[in-house]
Order: sequence, then structure tokens, then C-alpha cells
Amino acid sequence: MAKARGTRLRRSGVVVLALCLGACATSVTIPPLPDRTPAAFRVAPQAGALGPAPDLASWWRAFNDPTLDALIERALAQNLTLAQAQLRLRGARSLQHRSWTQFQPQVSFHTFAEPDPNGSTSYFEIGFDALWEFGFFGRGSANERIAAADTLTAETDAAAAHASLIAEVARSYADLRAAQARATILDAIVAARREKIDFATTLLRLRLAVQADVDRARAEFAQAQADAAEPVAAVVQAQESLRVLLAADDIDASISAVQPQPQLPQLAFAQTPADLLRTRPEIRRAESAILHAAGELGIARADLYPKLALGGSLTSSTRMVGDIDHPNKAIPAFGPVIQLPILDWGARRDVVDAREAALSAALLAYRQAVLEGVAEAQSALAQLQRQQLRESASTRSFAALEQAAESTRSLRSIGLADGADSAGATISAAQAQLERTLATRDASLAFIALYKAFGGVLPPSADAR
Repeated sequence: MAKARGTRLRRSGVVVLALCLGACATSVTIPPLPDRTPAAFRVAPQAGALGPAPDLASWWRAFNDPTLDALIERALAQNLTLAQAQLRLRGARSLQHRSWTQFQPQVSFHTFAEPDPNGSTSYFEIGFDALWEFGFFGRGSANERIAAADTLTAETDAAAAHASLIAEVARSYADLRAAQARATILDAIVAARREKIDFATTLLRLRLAVQADVDRARAEFAQAQADAAEPVAAVVQAQESLRVLLAADDIDASISAVQPQPQLPQLAFAQTPADLLRTRPEIRRAESAILHAAGELGIARADLYPKLALGGSLTSSTRMVGDIDHPNKAIPAFGPVIQLPILDWGARRDVVDAREAALSAALLAYRQAVLEGVAEAQSALAQLQRQQLRESASTRSFAALEQAAESTRSLRSIGLADGADSAGATISAAQAQLERTLATRDASLAFIALYKAFGGVLPPSADAR
């Protein structure tokens, strides 16, 4: 008898060893991620002209605008979209912790009432159940991968919401200050157009002009009034956008007060395309999709093999009627729990094939995200350089026309120019100032778009491979 028992134990050991080896063999290995990128941005300056690496943590401080800094701090503390993303991240981390405990021993308490089949009495059961499921055949690591991927996605979404919020506040602020500046300039143009009407009317009364000159001046004045209405609506739109981003009930003085446009210094970046692989949310989401697909493939492969666990119970049953004084004993039970697929093995194999295709697709999606990220950053960098050149040119143009207007006013003071000349020079200078205002705004927006393309600060990737 002892010899037979030893033989059975040895055979059981061989089976367990085979199952453990099979568990190792079913682990899914994630292939190297396709991360081929250009060595440098095509539109970047020469290496000797590069500045420091982009400040992804506080890039908006380059505007050197305390009001903007304060608005962003308020938005980070109050924005509702960011708060939602942070709560979803908290939930994902809780579920990840649950996945770690799934393959730990589980103990539960139960009570149960059941009648006897012959209908003569009933029993009341009380006891404990225990189950310890093993994560063999890669099931445990695959389950952890899925939970880690979900957490990484939530982390990426929260960081993306953080970066997007900062960009939207900065964008709305730049739009607001530009609209306020345009409103002031267009009001000056309206005043100059009114002055031209007065001068043309005076010349008509002195028979030194014709009615067509007055009509032309009035038409130009009406057009200037129409143009002056545009920034008023833009100011309201930008203020409301900031109010929503700040989750504020009212527009306070920091938003409604007229202030100068934020100005950017000349900037250069030591950024390379490969750096985007650790900053862009779209790439990190694609990375988490690969991790999730690998986890689902691991579970599909594990489903081809038995589910193994150890189970046990301790149950006491009490007769509710009849011989209720008879002593009851707690009955223990303990043994292995095995679930083995038989007839549906082919269907499970189909699931494995589908999960393998999904993992291959996720790898291609990652490569696509890398290509799109580099292309977006290339375009944003080129746009910033173009807008900076435009801003510089418009600044020079405004300076020249402002000097010309000042010279015309000086000539008028000594009688060498008339009111029409002075008003025309003022209008030309104001129009150049208006173009410079738009160029400054567009350069600011291009700078914001570039940092949004870079992606912002992201948490480290979960080490679950």
C-alpha cells in the first residue's frame, strides 16, 4: 500500500512539473517596439544654435507674464476635466491593486438553508470556503499586464489632460490679449477715419474737394466701424473660454482687465524626434494598447490549458426539526480544483488567433503614432519659425510707418502737410500695428502648438513587461 501511494505521489509530481513547465512556455513576449525616428528635425537650426532642452514642466513661463502664470495655476487646481481624469486614474490604480490579489488565497464565510429531499426535515449549514487559484500558463502575468495597461492609459489620459489644459489656457489668454489690443487699435483707426470725414467735408465747403471724396471717406469710416466690432466678440469668446477652463462662476478682474500681449523671446530647442517617444500621449496610449493586447493574448493562450486551484471548506450542518439535539460535527474538505477545456478547444484556439492579430495591429498602430507624432512636431516647429519671421518683419514695418506718421505730424505742425496726410499716415501706422498684433498672437499660438505636439510631462511607463 505504501509503495502504491509513493508511486501515485511520484506521478502527481511529474504532472505538476509538466504543468509548471507548460506555464512557462505560454508566456507572451512583446516584440521590440518600432521606434525608428529621424536623427533630427528637418527644420531645426544647426547644432551650434540649439538652446536647452524644452521645459515641458513650465514652458508657459517663457511668456514672462505673471497673470498667465496665475491663471494656469488656478486652472490646474480647479478644472473639472482634469479632476475627472485624476479620479479615473485613481480608480484604475485601485483595479490594478485588485489584479495583484486575484491569485492569492481567498477565504469566505457562508450560511445556507436546504430542505431534505424527502421533505421530512431541513438543514442549516454554516461554514468557510477557501480557494487558491494558481496563475499558471501565463494567466497571472497576463492579468497583471492588462491591469498595468489600463493604469498606464489612465495615467496618460490624466497627463494629457494636464498638458492640454495648460495649452488651452495659454491659447485663450493669447487670443484675449490680442483681441483687446486689436480693439484699441481699431478704435484709433475709427477716430482717424472720422477725422478724414471732417477734413473732406471742410474741403468740400471750401470747394477744394468734390462730394465723391466725402462719400469715400464716409464709406471708409463705416467699414472701420464694422471692423471694430470683430474684436469685441473675440474678447467675450476668450473670456468665456477662460471662465470654463477655470471652472469659475464669474469673470474676474484678472480676465477682464486690459493688459499687453505676452511676448516671446527668440527660442531654440535641443529636442530630437526620438524624445517624443517618452512625451507624446498618443504614443504612450499606443504603448499601453500593445501591453493590453499582449495581456489578452496571454489569457487566451492560458485558456487552452487547465485552470488549477486548491479548494477547501469547513461546513457544519444543523437539523432544524426532528433530532435537533444530536451533536453536529464540522466536516472539512480539501483537494485540487481542475477545469479542463475539451469540446470547446477549437473555439479557444480561434480566440488565440484573434488576439495574435490584435497584438500585431497594436504594434502597427504604435508605429503609426510615432510617424504622426514626428510629423506633427515637424509641422509645429516649422510654423513657429515662420510666425517668428513674420512677427519680426511686421515689427520692422510698424516701426517704419510709425516713424513716417510722426514725421507727417511734424510737417503738419509747420504747415507742410494737411489733415488728410496726417490721418492717412496714422491709419497706415495703425494698420501695421494691427498686423504686428496678429503676428505676435500667431507666434504665441504656434509656440503653444509646438509644446502641445511635444506632449508635456508624462509619468514613467509601468514596468509590467
